[in-house]
Amino acid sequence: MKYIVKRAKKFFVFDDKPNKDFWKDAETLELKHYMGQKPEHSPKTQAKLLYDNEFVYVNFHIEDRFIRAIRTDYNSSVCLDSCVEFFFTPCDDISTGYFNIEINCIGTMLFNYQLNRDGKKIAISIDDAKQIELYSSLNDVINTEIKEPVKWRVEYRVPISILEKYARVNKPAPGVTWRANFYKCADETSHPHWLTWAPVGMPKPDFHRPEFFGILEFQ
Repeated sequence: MKYIVKRAKKFFVFDDKPNKDFWKDAETLELKHYMGQKPEHSPKTQAKLLYDNEFVYVNFHIEDRFIRAIRTDYNSSVCLDSCVEFFFTPCDDISTGYFNIEINCIGTMLFNYQLNRDGKKIAISIDDAKQIELYSSLNDVINTEIKEPVKWRVEYRVPISILEKYARVNKPAPGVTWRANFYKCADETSHPHWLTWAPVGMPKPDFHRPEFFGILEFQ
């Protein structure tokens, strides 16, 4: 799997307009694969990326149902809520480790740097995480699951300077490649699912499998 990351042509402004001009040139990828048994509910999940000299920009758009979100603390277990995730190695060598940014539908973030898949990790400091400007279209805690159709989105920008504090980074530029995967999950809802962009060849859900990461190629 390969995704072409184009250079942003406009200044990024956070607002509540889902189809702003900023994203119009970005390629769209869709999470069409799943882990474990085929889910009864498989929400349409799309993502887009752009970049410039300072940031990597990430956009998720989800057409969902059965959503729930109760985690509000940084680095809490947001994967148990309705959640989207971006795992990536900021170079072409997965042996160096990988970042995982996980954000539930109300904008609560988990952000770690995994040295390996066996649990050795560095938690990104909350001061560094606060430098990731983030927008979520939903904001309030969802204690009672919403069963009706809901469209929600998450957008954020990651300062490349933050990544460089924790890992080897090949700065985005034409021809540079990173490794990555995108995920959608909802472990503690009535309709759990584990969706992926690049296929993960494991019998049970396990997102911490960098050997299955696809390729991000910067244009």
